[in-house]
Amino acid sequence: MGDIRQVDAGELNVGYVDTGPADGPAVLLLHGWPYDIHSFEEVVPVLAGAGFRVVVPFLRGYGTTTFRDPGAVRSGQPAALAADAIALLDALGIERALVGGCDWGARTTNILAALWPQRVTGQVTASGYLVAGQAANANPLPPVDELTWWYQFYFATERGRRGYERYRDEFARLIWRTASPRWDFAEATFERSRPAFANPDHVDIVIHNYRWRLALADGVPRFDEVESRIAARPVIAVPAITLEGDANGAFHLDPAAYRDRFTGPYEHRTITGGVGHNLAREAPRAFADAVIDVARMADVPAAGASEAGTASGHVG
Repeated sequence: MGDIRQVDAGELNVGYVDTGPADGPAVLLLHGWPYDIHSFEEVVPVLAGAGFRVVVPFLRGYGTTTFRDPGAVRSGQPAALAADAIALLDALGIERALVGGCDWGARTTNILAALWPQRVTGQVTASGYLVAGQAANANPLPPVDELTWWYQFYFATERGRRGYERYRDEFARLIWRTASPRWDFAEATFERSRPAFANPDHVDIVIHNYRWRLALADGVPRFDEVESRIAARPVIAVPAITLEGDANGAFHLDPAAYRDRFTGPYEHRTITGGVGHNLAREAPRAFADAVIDVARMADVPAAGASEAGTASGHVG
């Protein structure tokens, strides 16, 4: 993926990979939990080879990304993660970028595309439209769906916090297996991501993220206005492709449930072959092809893009 670089961006010193031609169209790829930048390790060379500048940061609480102020609130709320992404683009002098992500990263790319469309050329997200405020998160789901969120309730307790602190690696392995039940990942694959969870802020960020969703933890006041806009479930007008694996073991909506949130050029693709929640890692070519195709939809040229294939699976 390239060497890890560091840059001050907003309230963070961000660890990130920056590869591909420096003058190519920028692509910002955001990972989720409990994953890291290696979700995109096979996506990056495809996009860089197609002429894109590819930036992949460690989110707050992962890898080499740290807080510049030791006393800063370790917030994991959606608005904070979106602010981090904007600050990184600013720090790197990137005016506009294609954005793509899975899990937390997918939610953040949704928010960027909806609230800062002037900074987003197009977006690719696994699991569709994930924008929601605390009020929406308060609505109970059917028991079978609540079961997939068991860790959210575990993290609401002090026992859960201590358990995650003690067993964060075992926790990540468990989520990898349950969210992607047909992904037979090698131990070496996990070992490349495991160090990212040793970040000293990791547990605080993860616990706050899930407690905030259930209104069990306060947000940072300066993000209140952005969170209110997020809660309104804004539409996304930039070109977009949503992806879903046919074996996603994590909670996810039927694509029809969020179709009306995309008002610009749009496609949904179901990626077949036992693909689970960590879609970019499990189906890297399909993810990379979606980014290249969104660039075409947005009329963003990149050297070599015309030679890329088309993602496998259903397009609808």
